[in-house]
Amino acid sequence: MPSNRRRPLPPFVPGLPLLLLLAVAPPPAASAVGVNWGFVSSHPLPAALVVRGLLLPNSVPRVRLAAASSDALSALAGTGVTVTVGVPDALLRPLASSTKAAAAWVHDNITRYASSVRFEYIAVGEEPFLLSHGEHFQSFVVPAAANIKKALTAAKLSSKIKVVVPCSADTYQNASMLPSKASFRPDVNKTMAELLSFLTNNSSPFMVELNPFLSFQQHKNLSLDYYLFQLMSHPVKDGQNKYDNYFDASIDSLVTALTKAGFSDMDIIVGRAGWPTDGAVNATPAIAQSFMTGLVNHLAKKSGTPLRPKVPPIETYLFSLLDEDQRNTASGGYERHHGIFTFDGQAKYYANIGQGPKSLNNAPEVDYLPSKWCVIDNNKDLSNVSSSLSAACSSGDCTALLPGGSCSGLGWPGNVSYAFNNYYQQHDQSEDSCNFNGLGLITNVDPSVDNCLFPLAIRTSAAASLHLTSAMLRLLVLWFCIFCL
Repeated sequence: MPSNRRRPLPPFVPGLPLLLLLAVAPPPAASAVGVNWGFVSSHPLPAALVVRGLLLPNSVPRVRLAAASSDALSALAGTGVTVTVGVPDALLRPLASSTKAAAAWVHDNITRYASSVRFEYIAVGEEPFLLSHGEHFQSFVVPAAANIKKALTAAKLSSKIKVVVPCSADTYQNASMLPSKASFRPDVNKTMAELLSFLTNNSSPFMVELNPFLSFQQHKNLSLDYYLFQLMSHPVKDGQNKYDNYFDASIDSLVTALTKAGFSDMDIIVGRAGWPTDGAVNATPAIAQSFMTGLVNHLAKKSGTPLRPKVPPIETYLFSLLDEDQRNTASGGYERHHGIFTFDGQAKYYANIGQGPKSLNNAPEVDYLPSKWCVIDNNKDLSNVSSSLSAACSSGDCTALLPGGSCSGLGWPGNVSYAFNNYYQQHDQSEDSCNFNGLGLITNVDPSVDNCLFPLAIRTSAAASLHLTSAMLRLLVLWFCIFCL
């Protein structure tokens, strides 16, 4: 958003304990921390602007792309930023079924950029073992990973690029929350044994996706301090081991599960760890800053965990770089607000993503649509406005209106105006998108109230190809596989 509409950032360092931590803990080693970059946004920033305006000025050492994007890969060429490329769940079946499809995917998304992009991993699947998926993707995961590996070998890239599989934290079950009691879910045991053997044979690490906010919501007996790396007077005891933060307990739960499966020495990568800033109670920029600062400082100390002292995860990817207003909200509306930066590249709080103690650089020269907003016309009969509100929220993003959200205090009819405007901006301020049966009104007066900002969209002509290219590639690969099965 334009500079005069940004939320004020939380204090650079909230409190003396954190100040002391920053004083004694150096910035994390460049090899340890990276950021996730997702593309599920109605108005994504142009990839070139993300790279030249956010990643490079903030000295981000590595980035994990949610999916292959020609725009993003082209922008990353020659930068020296280490890159992990994701493979969507929708491609698992065709890639598992056809070595030709895997070879085509590797050629189009890896080989053609390999001379100028510093690839490190290909992440096969988007948490394919997620409990809510059931067994839908399980049978395709290892064959897809194996075919990708074969394609890398044929392209003479297997010594430089490793294949990993992102596994959600619920892949291993732990009802007691004690790491020593963890084990892989019975329904994934067979597939997990195959995956672990594949990873071991190819010297690949285990990638786990942590969702600390979801865990915090699910475990009311654990304090917020436990998740924010704050000193605790009563740490969680597990035999002789003590845990004063969620992160270490999660890693050791995985270590226990791996040990029980016979792979006690496997390296671990944390593919996701972050905290949302909106869309729920306790999802705020100040708390997110506290989590991120605690996490980065904890990693910088390289103290490891009780089960792996002095051996922290070999890499951890912060979740995430930018807000994504089209992300699935099955876990909660907060999933759309994990960005360290807003959708338009403006920092929401301080986090060390590579730049050290310096403030974050915002995306420069963002191309916004005109300063126009859509609000409710209070001079009209509003007795039937609820249907228009529902219609606006069904295809717009109203997650900021949820309890605890930044706009949850608007009340009626302010919440209707917020919904109308969100729909209006997502439809590029077209005049007919502010109709709502005659109840909408276009205004040049910013209707934002305190921390509730009514968004102003950015132009997407330069960025639209990112989605288009990804979608076309998916369709081409799927079409190709129909004829090669």
